[in-house]
Amino acid sequence: MLADKLGFLYIDTGAMYRAITYTALQQRISLDNEIVLAKLTATTTIEMVQQTNGEQKIYCNGVDVTKAIREPFISKNVSQVAAHPQVRQELVRMQRELAQEHDVVMDGRDAGTVILPHANCKIFLTASLEERAHRRYLELKKRGHNKDFALVKADLAKRDYIDENRAASPLIPAQDAVIVDTTCLNPTEVVQKIFHIYQQKKETVNNVL
Repeated sequence: MLADKLGFLYIDTGAMYRAITYTALQQRISLDNEIVLAKLTATTTIEMVQQTNGEQKIYCNGVDVTKAIREPFISKNVSQVAAHPQVRQELVRMQRELAQEHDVVMDGRDAGTVILPHANCKIFLTASLEERAHRRYLELKKRGHNKDFALVKADLAKRDYIDENRAASPLIPAQDAVIVDTTCLNPTEVVQKIFHIYQQKKETVNNVL
Protein backbone atom coordinates (compact mmCIF):
# COMPACT_ATOMS: atom_id res chain seq x y z
CA MET A 1 0.00 0.00 0.00
CA LEU A 2 2.81 2.40 0.82
CA ALA A 3 4.74 1.53 -2.34
CA ASP A 4 1.63 2.18 -4.43
CA LYS A 5 1.13 5.53 -2.71
CA LEU A 6 4.74 6.55 -3.39
CA GLY A 7 5.03 4.96 -6.83
CA PHE A 8 7.97 2.86 -5.61
CA LEU A 9 8.86 -0.79 -6.20
CA TYR A 10 7.85 -3.03 -3.30
CA ILE A 11 10.45 -5.62 -2.35
CA ASP A 12 9.28 -8.32 0.04
CA THR A 13 12.58 -9.81 1.17
CA GLY A 14 10.77 -12.38 3.30
CA ALA A 15 9.11 -13.71 0.15
CA MET A 16 12.55 -14.18 -1.36
CA TYR A 17 13.66 -16.36 1.57
CA ARG A 18 10.38 -18.24 1.34
CA ALA A 19 10.95 -18.82 -2.39
CA ILE A 20 14.38 -20.32 -1.70
CA THR A 21 12.95 -22.46 1.09
CA TYR A 22 10.16 -23.67 -1.20
CA THR A 23 12.61 -24.49 -4.01
CA ALA A 24 14.98 -26.32 -1.65
CA LEU A 25 12.18 -28.44 -0.28
CA GLN A 26 10.91 -29.17 -3.79
CA GLN A 27 14.40 -30.36 -4.75
CA ARG A 28 14.77 -32.29 -1.48
CA ILE A 29 17.82 -30.28 -0.43
CA SER A 30 18.71 -30.47 3.23
CA LEU A 31 17.96 -27.18 4.98
CA ASP A 32 21.12 -27.72 7.05
CA ASN A 33 23.39 -27.73 3.97
CA GLU A 34 24.46 -24.10 3.73
CA ILE A 35 26.84 -24.57 0.77
CA VAL A 36 24.24 -26.26 -1.44
CA LEU A 37 21.56 -23.77 -0.38
CA ALA A 38 23.87 -20.87 -1.25
CA LYS A 39 24.51 -22.35 -4.71
CA LEU A 40 20.77 -22.82 -5.16
CA THR A 41 20.15 -19.19 -4.20
CA ALA A 42 22.80 -17.91 -6.61
CA THR A 43 21.22 -19.78 -9.53
CA THR A 44 17.57 -19.07 -8.71
CA THR A 45 15.67 -16.26 -10.43
CA ILE A 46 13.12 -14.47 -8.27
CA GLU A 47 10.76 -11.93 -9.83
CA MET A 48 8.21 -9.66 -8.13
CA VAL A 49 5.48 -8.54 -10.50
CA GLN A 50 2.97 -5.89 -9.43
CA GLN A 51 -0.63 -6.59 -10.46
CA THR A 52 -3.23 -4.04 -11.54
CA ASN A 53 -5.28 -4.88 -8.42
CA GLY A 54 -2.41 -3.80 -6.18
CA GLU A 55 -1.29 -7.31 -5.26
CA GLN A 56 2.13 -8.70 -6.07
CA LYS A 57 2.95 -12.02 -7.70
CA ILE A 58 6.16 -13.88 -6.82
CA TYR A 59 7.78 -15.95 -9.55
CA CYS A 60 10.60 -18.41 -8.85
CA ASN A 61 12.43 -19.59 -11.98
CA GLY A 62 9.39 -18.49 -13.97
CA VAL A 63 6.86 -20.37 -11.83
CA ASP A 64 4.17 -18.53 -9.84
CA VAL A 65 4.81 -19.44 -6.19
CA THR A 66 2.81 -16.61 -4.61
CA LYS A 67 0.43 -18.90 -2.72
CA ALA A 68 2.79 -21.84 -2.23
CA ILE A 69 5.39 -19.84 -0.28
CA ARG A 70 2.75 -18.74 2.26
CA GLU A 71 1.86 -22.28 3.27
CA PRO A 72 2.41 -23.12 6.99
CA PHE A 73 5.12 -25.67 6.15
CA ILE A 74 7.21 -22.94 4.49
CA SER A 75 6.61 -20.57 7.42
CA LYS A 76 7.84 -23.30 9.76
CA ASN A 77 11.13 -23.78 7.87
CA VAL A 78 12.03 -20.38 6.43
CA SER A 79 13.93 -19.16 9.51
CA GLN A 80 16.27 -22.16 9.26
CA VAL A 81 17.17 -21.22 5.69
CA ALA A 82 17.39 -17.51 6.50
CA ALA A 83 19.90 -18.22 9.29
CA HIS A 84 22.60 -19.29 6.81
CA PRO A 85 25.05 -16.38 6.18
CA GLN A 86 25.88 -17.47 2.62
CA VAL A 87 22.22 -17.59 1.64
CA ARG A 88 21.69 -14.14 3.13
CA GLN A 89 24.75 -12.84 1.30
CA GLU A 90 23.34 -13.92 -2.07
CA LEU A 91 19.88 -12.50 -1.44
CA VAL A 92 21.19 -9.23 -0.01
CA ARG A 93 23.21 -8.80 -3.19
CA MET A 94 20.04 -9.20 -5.27
CA GLN A 95 18.09 -6.83 -3.02
CA ARG A 96 20.74 -4.12 -3.22
CA GLU A 97 20.85 -4.40 -7.00
CA LEU A 98 17.09 -3.79 -7.13
CA ALA A 99 17.47 -0.78 -4.84
CA GLN A 100 20.14 0.67 -7.13
CA GLU A 101 17.78 0.46 -10.10
CA HIS A 102 14.56 1.69 -8.46
CA ASP A 103 13.12 3.75 -5.63
CA VAL A 104 12.00 0.99 -3.29
CA VAL A 105 10.06 0.11 -0.19
CA MET A 106 12.33 -2.61 1.19
CA ASP A 107 10.37 -4.85 3.54
CA GLY A 108 12.45 -7.20 5.65
CA ARG A 109 13.77 -7.99 9.10
CA ASP A 110 17.26 -6.70 8.24
CA ALA A 111 16.28 -4.02 5.71
CA GLY A 112 17.53 -1.08 7.78
CA THR A 113 20.52 -2.72 9.46
CA VAL A 114 22.12 -4.77 6.66
CA ILE A 115 20.49 -4.42 3.24
CA LEU A 116 20.23 -0.63 3.10
CA PRO A 117 22.07 0.71 6.16
CA HIS A 118 22.36 4.17 4.59
CA ALA A 119 18.68 4.55 3.69
CA ASN A 120 17.28 7.97 4.59
CA CYS A 121 14.02 6.63 5.98
CA LYS A 122 13.93 3.52 8.18
CA ILE A 123 10.80 2.22 9.84
CA PHE A 124 10.79 -0.63 12.35
CA LEU A 125 7.27 -2.06 12.44
CA THR A 126 6.28 -4.03 15.49
CA ALA A 127 3.20 -5.30 17.30
CA SER A 128 2.47 -7.48 20.29
CA LEU A 129 2.94 -11.22 19.82
CA GLU A 130 -0.74 -11.72 20.63
CA GLU A 131 -1.85 -9.30 17.90
CA ARG A 132 0.55 -10.69 15.29
CA ALA A 133 -0.60 -14.21 16.07
CA HIS A 134 -4.22 -13.09 15.72
CA ARG A 135 -3.49 -11.52 12.32
CA ARG A 136 -1.65 -14.62 11.15
CA TYR A 137 -4.44 -16.87 12.42
CA LEU A 138 -7.06 -14.92 10.44
CA GLU A 139 -4.82 -14.96 7.35
CA LEU A 140 -4.45 -18.74 7.54
CA LYS A 141 -8.16 -19.21 8.17
CA LYS A 142 -8.95 -17.13 5.09
CA ARG A 143 -6.76 -19.48 3.06
CA GLY A 144 -8.56 -22.53 4.38
CA HIS A 145 -6.08 -23.58 7.08
CA ASN A 146 -7.80 -24.30 10.40
CA LYS A 147 -4.70 -24.18 12.55
CA ASP A 148 -5.07 -23.83 16.31
CA PHE A 149 -4.41 -20.27 17.52
CA ALA A 150 -2.04 -21.46 20.25
CA LEU A 151 0.11 -23.25 17.64
CA VAL A 152 0.16 -20.16 15.41
CA LYS A 153 1.32 -18.08 18.36
CA ALA A 154 3.97 -20.65 19.34
CA ASP A 155 5.30 -20.79 15.77
CA LEU A 156 5.63 -16.99 15.65
CA ALA A 157 7.38 -16.89 19.01
CA LYS A 158 9.81 -19.57 17.85
CA ARG A 159 10.56 -17.72 14.63
CA ASP A 160 11.12 -14.46 16.56
CA TYR A 161 13.59 -16.20 18.87
CA ILE A 162 15.53 -17.73 15.96
CA ASP A 163 15.63 -14.46 14.02
CA GLU A 164 16.58 -12.35 17.04
CA ASN A 165 19.39 -14.71 18.07
CA ARG A 166 20.90 -15.77 14.75
CA ALA A 167 24.54 -14.84 14.14
CA ALA A 168 23.90 -13.40 10.67
CA SER A 169 21.79 -10.24 10.50
CA PRO A 170 19.77 -10.70 13.71
CA LEU A 171 16.35 -9.07 13.99
CA ILE A 172 17.02 -5.71 15.66
CA PRO A 173 15.93 -2.14 14.87
CA ALA A 174 18.53 0.12 13.29
CA GLN A 175 19.75 2.83 15.64
CA ASP A 176 18.22 5.53 13.42
CA ALA A 177 14.96 3.68 12.73
CA VAL A 178 11.59 5.08 13.79
CA ILE A 179 9.70 2.50 15.83
CA VAL A 180 6.05 2.16 14.82
CA ASP A 181 3.85 -0.04 17.02
CA THR A 182 0.94 -1.26 14.89
CA THR A 183 -0.85 -3.25 17.60
CA CYS A 184 -3.85 -0.91 17.69
CA LEU A 185 -3.66 0.36 14.10
CA ASN A 186 -5.35 -0.86 10.94
CA PRO A 187 -3.39 -1.09 7.64
CA THR A 188 -4.57 2.32 6.38
CA GLU A 189 -3.53 3.99 9.63
CA VAL A 190 -0.11 2.32 9.44
CA VAL A 191 0.43 3.56 5.88
CA GLN A 192 -0.61 7.10 6.84
CA LYS A 193 1.78 7.09 9.79
CA ILE A 194 4.73 5.83 7.72
CA PHE A 195 3.96 8.24 4.88
CA HIS A 196 4.01 11.15 7.34
CA ILE A 197 7.40 10.00 8.69
CA TYR A 198 8.68 9.64 5.12
CA GLN A 199 7.63 13.19 4.25
CA GLN A 200 9.42 14.54 7.32
CA LYS A 201 12.59 12.59 6.49
CA LYS A 202 12.46 13.70 2.85
CA GLU A 203 12.09 17.34 3.87
CA THR A 204 15.07 17.03 6.24
CA VAL A 205 17.24 15.48 3.50
CA ASN A 206 16.23 18.16 0.98
CA ASN A 207 17.09 20.89 3.47
CA VAL A 208 20.54 19.38 4.01
CA LEU A 209 21.14 19.12 0.24
